[in-house]
Amino acid sequence: MSVAGVRRSPAVWLTSYGLSLLGRGIAAVVLPLLVLDRTGDVLAAGVLASVSTAASALTGLVSGLLVDRVDRRTVAVASDLLAALALAALPLVDLMWGLNLAWFLVFGVLLAMIRIPGMTAQETLLPALVRLGGTAPGRLERWIAIRENLGNVLLLAGPGAGGLLIALLGPAPSVLWVTAVSSVLAAATTLLLDPRAGRIAGRARQAARGALRGAMSDLIASWRFLARTRLVLGTTLVSAALVAVLASLQTTVLPAYFVEMDLPALTGLTLSALAGGGVVGSALYAALAGRVPRRVWFVVGMIGFGVGFGLVGSLAAPWLVLAAAALVGLTNAPVAAILGVLTIEATPDPMRGRVLGAQNTLVLAAPALTGAPVAAVASFAGLDVAGIVLAAVAAVAAVVALVAPAFRRLDDLPDPDDAAPGPGAGTVPPVPAAGS
Repeated sequence: MSVAGVRRSPAVWLTSYGLSLLGRGIAAVVLPLLVLDRTGDVLAAGVLASVSTAASALTGLVSGLLVDRVDRRTVAVASDLLAALALAALPLVDLMWGLNLAWFLVFGVLLAMIRIPGMTAQETLLPALVRLGGTAPGRLERWIAIRENLGNVLLLAGPGAGGLLIALLGPAPSVLWVTAVSSVLAAATTLLLDPRAGRIAGRARQAARGALRGAMSDLIASWRFLARTRLVLGTTLVSAALVAVLASLQTTVLPAYFVEMDLPALTGLTLSALAGGGVVGSALYAALAGRVPRRVWFVVGMIGFGVGFGLVGSLAAPWLVLAAAALVGLTNAPVAAILGVLTIEATPDPMRGRVLGAQNTLVLAAPALTGAPVAAVASFAGLDVAGIVLAAVAAVAAVVALVAPAFRRLDDLPDPDDAAPGPGAGTVPPVPAAGS
């Protein structure tokens, strides 16, 4: 393969994406353990998680503006480099002043504000690279499926690597230098990508206006597009429902259930089963993408979503919860890939960053709608009732998705970049394919 072929290869993007995700997975394990080690307070770890999530959601509101106005490759590189600096600074702060909850909150918010624009920029780079390499049917779907598969693998490997580092080195801030190195390598790999993948055609004149009025107009246009485009709104709501149910199970119901059963180790094993099922499901979708209609994948996935979470929420037996988690991962990994492809296909490229940023905001905020209420139900009515409530939410979401008109026709969607652009969308000629 020529140098030009390598630079526009989605495999290079996957390497960068994987390195960045690995660093985030390690940090997700290390930071809470450092907080507990330095403060000795479980509540402090919870406060850090809540504040960081809130910062991520708020940043997502405006991160798309940056991604749609600045070269996307540049945003992704800058995000990883700044994250590396922030992570590397924590051990230095510990040496000079000592880490306390205030420092953790400052860096937690800072990392959230740095990473969200980078994550959004990375998501917009993949479809551009796929188009640069050719327009063969099903090509985007296969690469999205491979991305989901890699994400599921790293969902297992990232926290595992973080736990191993803590076991070898102890809860020391210096462990974060490993994540900083991972972020630097991710930035270096992103720099190898074809510069055309990061360009936003038709945005130069709008970016030159640059004023707050223009930015607000663009932001409103993206939220209006999300609200009025049934397919994009549907993919957002389905993703939010999945995350909301899963977050409540992961943080409240399952830990309490397995502790009550005197099997606390099964909490992590259940999450591993979920991710492991996702690995198999993503691999199947990558192998069969284009041969099986999207609607079939979607129907099977939503049935698995409702039935799987129904069995998990029943808390009938530890082995049943474990098997049901694997079922959820297996059937929903293809759905996650399809939802990603549908959002890309339905959104014009010049506003893709803003729409993905809006989606990320809603998905990140979704657990707030279920977390406290489910915890209250578990506290006052018992874990069994809380599990039934979550199972009911999953079942309703699955049924609504299956009957929704937006999800009845999922194949051969029109290309939004070939249509007349809407407000704030800009004008985008198709990205030239390889050899054209």
